[in-house]
Amino acid sequence: MKHLNIEIKARCADQDRIRRVLEVSGADFKGRDRQVDTYFKVNAGRLKLREGLIENFLVFYEREDKMGPKESNVILFKNDPGSALKELLIKSLGVLVVVDKTREIYFISNVKFHIDIVEGLGSFVEIEAIDSNATIGRQALLDQCTEYLKLLGIDETDLLSSSYSDLLLQK
Repeated sequence: MKHLNIEIKARCADQDRIRRVLEVSGADFKGRDRQVDTYFKVNAGRLKLREGLIENFLVFYEREDKMGPKESNVILFKNDPGSALKELLIKSLGVLVVVDKTREIYFISNVKFHIDIVEGLGSFVEIEAIDSNATIGRQALLDQCTEYLKLLGIDETDLLSSSYSDLLLQK
């Protein structure tokens, strides 16, 4: 499944405040997931295998590294836990880095919110405005992302340009 995201990632010192705002806004809480993302060595973009209790996907994405809302072109492949896919990817491509996190997942319409605690990095919040069937459009996604940045009170100084994988590789 291929889709377009406009997304932000930010450091988050007060995850309880973010939870309260999401609850008051009527967000649908999907659950808490422990996710292990194994990133593989590839020539272009990023390729990761996400293993969790809620989400299990092979994810390829290309995204610009900049502060604030950024466009991400994503291809998802649903993976069955326990398949041979991880072993195949490790043997053929090699592991770049592993990101281990606890993630709370919320939705408001097509916008997905993550409240993350990432091992070795700390606390974060993410907003992903998702167009999974090419009916919403880039500008509307950008507007949604900007609206939720304001609603959640995310300070510009907390925005990150890098992925968790990049931050771990920089350590």
